Amino acid sequence: MTSVSVVTLAKGRSEHLVNVVLGLSRQTVLPDELIVAVMQPEPYDLPEAPFPIRQIRVEGEQLPLAAARNFAARAANSELLVFLDMDCIPHPRLVEDYAELSGALDGLLMGEVMYLPGGATRNDWSYDEFAAVAVKHSDRRGPPPSGIEICPDYRCFWSLNFAMRRATFLATGGFDERYYGYGGEDTDFGKTVSQAGVPIAWIKGGLAYHQYHPHHMPPVHHIESVVRNAQLFESKWGYRTMGHWLHAFLLMGLIEDEPGEAIRIVRQPAAADFALTTQQSHEPYCNTARVLRYLKDELALQGDAPDGLTRVMQTA
Repeated sequence: MTSVSVVTLAKGRSEHLVNVVLGLSRQTVLPDELIVAVMQPEPYDLPEAPFPIRQIRVEGEQLPLAAARNFAARAANSELLVFLDMDCIPHPRLVEDYAELSGALDGLLMGEVMYLPGGATRNDWSYDEFAAVAVKHSDRRGPPPSGIEICPDYRCFWSLNFAMRRATFLATGGFDERYYGYGGEDTDFGKTVSQAGVPIAWIKGGLAYHQYHPHHMPPVHHIESVVRNAQLFESKWGYRTMGHWLHAFLLMGLIEDEPGEAIRIVRQPAAADFALTTQQSHEPYCNTARVLRYLKDELALQGDAPDGLTRVMQTA
């Protein structure tokens, strides 16, 4: 059996990381190790597990997501790396699925993700309960009926649940560490992998359950890093990523985006902006499409100048 290192990044939300450890402890095939790239000063107090857990400190004032993934990958001892976000509880077969299918394709394998509503992980959670309430994300396609299916578009890659052979990951150079904060580093990595000729593929299995936590879409709470990283992507590849977020920011009057000029943040998000974009506790996830529909409807009523949204945002 292929040796497997599970890699996760962690900052805050200790209860989520505890659930990851519990989920990995219930695997049909246990990982050889769990590596936690800790992006905070203090290590975590984690439960005992039937596999080694290594917590490694990653320096950086802002979220150094790209650097943390690379650091953890280099520290890993196994043939296969499974990257799992700290808010994703692995299904009992996740490690076994990735280990089996990585032998069939030397590429970037993307497992399934289902989203849990608030309260689903209270007390002694169970996988049967998860299966009854979890939903698919509307922005992400489902898995193939079986086995492996090549994805021809690198933009299908989301970094919350994927696996690669360690040697292949390192050969690509890993994530571009110039990205920091939230947004863009995973799309950039997908592009890098695709350019290197490494196949990107969906798999049937490798399921993880995404734990509820309050979020914003578009991510107005990360506007500075989204703008910065979008411009970094453009300077590198000749076009932008995260265009739907930037479009929403523009309609909200948060940014100016003139052709041939750098994006300029004209105001910081206010309470009404956060209210408009926030995820509600009954929603397993939030997406930008809802906010864009709302903004476009309001602009149609008020005229098409983003400044007109000031009045809308006062009452959102």
